[in-house]
Amino acid sequence: MESPDMLNAEATLWSQIFSFLKSMTLKCAIEIGIPNAIHNHGQPMTLYELHDALSLPINNKPNLRRILRMLTHVGFLSVRQNTGTDTELVYDLTPISRLVINKPNSSSLSSFVLAMLDFTFVKSSLHLGDRLKQDKLETFEMAHGCTLWELTGQSPEFNTLFSNAMASDSSFLSDFIIKHGNVFQGISSLVDVGGGSGSVSMAIAKAFPDIQCTVLDLPHVVSHLPDDGLVKFVSGDMFCYIPPVDAIFLKWILHDWADEDCIKILQRCKEAIPPRDAGGKVIIVDAVVGSVSSTTYRESQLLFDMMMMTVCPGGKERDEDEWWNMFKEAGFSSYRIIANLGVRSIIEVYP
Repeated sequence: MESPDMLNAEATLWSQIFSFLKSMTLKCAIEIGIPNAIHNHGQPMTLYELHDALSLPINNKPNLRRILRMLTHVGFLSVRQNTGTDTELVYDLTPISRLVINKPNSSSLSSFVLAMLDFTFVKSSLHLGDRLKQDKLETFEMAHGCTLWELTGQSPEFNTLFSNAMASDSSFLSDFIIKHGNVFQGISSLVDVGGGSGSVSMAIAKAFPDIQCTVLDLPHVVSHLPDDGLVKFVSGDMFCYIPPVDAIFLKWILHDWADEDCIKILQRCKEAIPPRDAGGKVIIVDAVVGSVSSTTYRESQLLFDMMMMTVCPGGKERDEDEWWNMFKEAGFSSYRIIANLGVRSIIEVYP
C-alpha cells in the first residue's frame, strides 16, 4: 500500500475510533443549553455572548470554542463571520439543532438524545464483543445484571428517563403519522399497544374524534396516568391479552423483540381484531431496512440495529422479507408498506 493510501486509511480509522465523541459533544451541547440559548436570543450569537448566556466559568471559554467548532463541523450549528468584523464568528441553529429546542407546545427530541446517550445505554455497547463470544447473556444484562425491561420496573429514575425519551419521539413523529390519515379511515376503536404515556394516541384521538383510543402498557408505565376522557389507559401484558378492537397500533414495539416473541404479539393482535372485510388490521410503525434509498436513512437504520443488539434480547431492525415471514407465521394474509416516515415506515398488516 502506498504511503498516501496508508495515511488516508489511518485518518479514516481515527474518524471511526473517535466518532463516539461527536455524540458526546452533542450531549454536552444539550446539557449546557446551547440550542436553547441561541433560540431564546432570537439571532446568531458570538462565542462571548454564548459564554455569558450559559453562565460558564471564565476559564472554560476556550473549551466552549472547541465544542462549538465540533458542533459546526458535524452540522449541528452553522457558523459565519460576524457582519462588520474581520475575526468574530457568530453561531446559529440548523434544522438538526432545532429538533432539540425545549419550548412550550413544541416537540423536542432532547429527552430522546439524552436517554440514548446516557451511560446506562453506552455501557451496554462496551460488551458487544463479549456477547458474540458466548450464547448466554445479552449485552445489557452483562452491563447491568438485568434486562432493559427489568430495569425500567426496578428503577423509577431510569423508567422516567426512558419513558420521557419514548414520549419525545412519539410527540415528534405523531404529526407525520397523522398526515397519513387514510390509515385510520373506517376505524372506530384502536389499541395503542406499548403506547407509554399516550402521546401518539392522544394525537390520533384529537385528529379523529370518532376513534376510541386505548393505551395498553405495563402497570408501572400507566398506573399513575390519569384518564382524561380522550384516551383510556389499561394495564396489561401484550403477550397474554389485547382487548378486542378494530385496529391495533404498534409504534416502535416489535423491533424490541426476537422473531418468536414478535409472532406471539402478532398472534394476540390477530385474536383481538375482526376480519379484514370488517376493517380489522394492525398498524405498525417501525423501520424496514433497505426500504429507503437515502444514505443517511440507511446508515441510521443500521446504527439503530446495532443499538437494538446492545439493549434488547433478540431485538433488531428487519428488512421486508423478515417482516413478511413473521406476518405469515402469525397467520396474517397480506401487508402494505408506506415508506414516508424517514428512517421508519408505516406497515398495514391484514388478517
